[in-house]
Amino acid sequence: MSEAQATTVATDIVPAGILDDPGFCRYSTGRIAVFEGGPGRPWSEPSLEPYGALAMDPATLGLHYGQVVFEGLKAFRSADGSVALFRAADHGRRFELSAERLAMAGVPVDHFVRACSLLVSADHHWVPSGFGQSLYIRPLLFGSEADLGLKPPRSLRCVLLAYPADPCFGKDFRPLSVKVATDAVRAVRGGTGEAKCAGNYAASLLTRTQAQAAGYDEVLWLDGIERRWVEELSTMNLFFVWNDGSTEATGHSLRITTPPCTGTVVRGLTRDALLTLAGDLGLNAVEEPTSVDGMRDGLESGRLVEVFACGTAGAVVAVGRLGIGDKDFTVGDGHEGVTTARLRDALLAVQHGRTPDKHGWLLHVEGTEPAEGSHGDEGRGI
Repeated sequence: MSEAQATTVATDIVPAGILDDPGFCRYSTGRIAVFEGGPGRPWSEPSLEPYGALAMDPATLGLHYGQVVFEGLKAFRSADGSVALFRAADHGRRFELSAERLAMAGVPVDHFVRACSLLVSADHHWVPSGFGQSLYIRPLLFGSEADLGLKPPRSLRCVLLAYPADPCFGKDFRPLSVKVATDAVRAVRGGTGEAKCAGNYAASLLTRTQAQAAGYDEVLWLDGIERRWVEELSTMNLFFVWNDGSTEATGHSLRITTPPCTGTVVRGLTRDALLTLAGDLGLNAVEEPTSVDGMRDGLESGRLVEVFACGTAGAVVAVGRLGIGDKDFTVGDGHEGVTTARLRDALLAVQHGRTPDKHGWLLHVEGTEPAEGSHGDEGRGI
């Protein structure tokens, strides 16, 4: 978000060229949705305001004690010109759980979805139409009460921002270089690793910055106890594609695995969607623990043929190089694998309404009816 060049006045005119090359969240739509509430009091109805600075008391609880959680979800333009949110209710449920982990009153899911829909409806002309492009929505909830006592906040404020966006690692889906973290941990079981709270991401930045200075794009985190089990990247979940040889039981030689969510890994909704889509495609995909030694052995033997990361912001992107200790390994031939590309294409096809939405993931946003001269509902899948 550091590159965001937010306009200060809401506008219904998108400056020329932005939707062709938005980058990742470089430009705000110039509008936000805001509402407030707290334990034992109703949440206010979401209202639209011009993008601008937030006035906060210096003693705001969220600033002092990290009572801040967020979400990231996307709205996509379909082939007929209409716009739909992807898994909005599921993001709302996760938002609610993240807040509850920090002793904050959770926003009801229907209220969350209504706020997202309100903002997207107002800014639907900011939704790009390129395959893989979207309007990225960032809901932020923080303790807004002014009090230096360490306690659950009685007042909370929720702000939703919107940005036209390419995938965060680029629309060309260049394979990533990833370094395994050995001297630091991101989360431990029983902590807040599963919640999307601001502190989790701040804790990853030093190690991530050091890895980037050494020529890597991202960090792969291991479990915080044994420093043995693969968990996730700083902002994305991880998948492995193994070539175990054909079996009579499945008839398939490839097996797809992803580390299980045991309290230290964010329950990624893209991750969950890929597990489901893999089944739709007849692929064998399961949750399964993978040790760093097992990953190294798979790379050395050639049994581990693809590695890819996934998340709302980045979609699905291959990992082409893995740094483990003082040695670098090339994954496969260093390029994107067939399975990675196939799963990403399947995901984007659903998100853009090009294939049927068999799982009810798309929510049509009112006020974004099909463009004149479109082909109606053909290919929308919603």
